[in-house]
Amino acid sequence: MQRRTIFKLLAGVGAATVFATQFAAPAAAADAINLKVGVTGGPHAQIFDEVKKVAAKDGLNIKVIEFSDYVQPNAALSSGDLDVNSYQHQPYLDAQVKDRGYKLESIAKTVIFPMGIYSKKLKSLADLKSGDKVSLPNDPTNGGRALLLLQKQGLLKLRADAGLKATPLDVVENPKKLKFVELDAAQLPRSLDDVAVAVINTNFAMEAGLKPKRDSLAIEDANGPYANVLVIRTADKNKPWVAKLIKAYHSPEVKAFIEQKFGGSVVTAW
Repeated sequence: MQRRTIFKLLAGVGAATVFATQFAAPAAAADAINLKVGVTGGPHAQIFDEVKKVAAKDGLNIKVIEFSDYVQPNAALSSGDLDVNSYQHQPYLDAQVKDRGYKLESIAKTVIFPMGIYSKKLKSLADLKSGDKVSLPNDPTNGGRALLLLQKQGLLKLRADAGLKATPLDVVENPKKLKFVELDAAQLPRSLDDVAVAVINTNFAMEAGLKPKRDSLAIEDANGPYANVLVIRTADKNKPWVAKLIKAYHSPEVKAFIEQKFGGSVVTAW
């Protein structure tokens, strides 16, 4: 009789445990916050695959959506198709907000991708010949960034007041008479067959199999103003998931992943 009573008690405890488990799981799932995050392919996508693992522990269910250009992620965020994007630096965001009227803002710094100058034809920038073609991004902020890098290498001189949005029209000295070919940033690696050198954003260079530290003829100083940022709609800045997302991105796990995966070609900015 005593054995039977004990068995019934244990069976009851087991049933209660199963019951509790069955109903606890949906409750936990219901508490999760779903976020759609837009990124460009390459390092941004790889980093966010790590971020989502850390964020999941804090109740954030992140879906990463890849884009192949610099225009659509902000448009998608502004329209509500995304909750966050992670692909751009602050000067680019500032230009987009001013030019397109987006109500977007950055919430945290992420990483810095030092821009590099690459070539399939030259071993050194000293080998550039008169009239050689140079491809660079066609958007104002990254195009200006490329021209500033070329200026730092002594290949040209810009107007003193050209600033971060310099264009080829701001070039006042061009001793080698270089010809500038402006292309969508994602297309620059493909242009290497057709130009002497290309000035390429690191994310697109790495996506094309280039290693900035190894393959570039010159590379940007990582301490410049071009730290990438997490961006949200201004209306969402006080939502509780914002702090959780920043915490996940700035976690020791993500920092270690970036350092081990990219070996200095991508640098943390926090």
